[in-house]
Amino acid sequence: MGFHTFDASRADKLERPERRYRFLSAEELVGALALDSEDAVADLGSGTGFFTDDVAPHAGRVHAVDVQEAMHDYYREKGVPENVDLVTSGVGDLPFADGALDAAFSTMTYHEFAGDDALAEIARVLAPGGRLVVVDWAASGSGEAGPPVDERFDAATAADALRDHGFDVGREAVRPETFVLEAAAPAGD
Repeated sequence: MGFHTFDASRADKLERPERRYRFLSAEELVGALALDSEDAVADLGSGTGFFTDDVAPHAGRVHAVDVQEAMHDYYREKGVPENVDLVTSGVGDLPFADGALDAAFSTMTYHEFAGDDALAEIARVLAPGGRLVVVDWAASGSGEAGPPVDERFDAATAADALRDHGFDVGREAVRPETFVLEAAAPAGD
């Protein structure tokens, strides 16, 4: 499953704080992740690193994961913080060891990778109880911003998909254009 990725030639649009923070503030994201200064975190679908930059000061290491090398090129030109690694990979095939990450987040990209392979892979690379924060465009939204409505998920469907992969969904919130899910990775055996 999943739909088209964001057109990298339009990457400048991803660097507009007045638009991006309208749907998710840095404070909300960092608060939901509840990071320790030594935590290893992955930004799944990092794009230009807009939200990666907000998380980096609060983590030990951030892996900016994006399937498009062109997005990493943009991020390099902008300037990558010292504790951020650029990782060119799809979410369904993450190059991390089992349980290597303390947290992961996806900001407006869940609809691009949602599917069994990607969710199983996220569960694999998160430490038992590791935090996952998903903020994405809601199927109930107007479609004036973000992807077409028919490419979006509703919060309940996304939460059920996470539960099907062993995640404990602790918070599920639906807003006019977006939804937020906060979950803990499977506890392991």
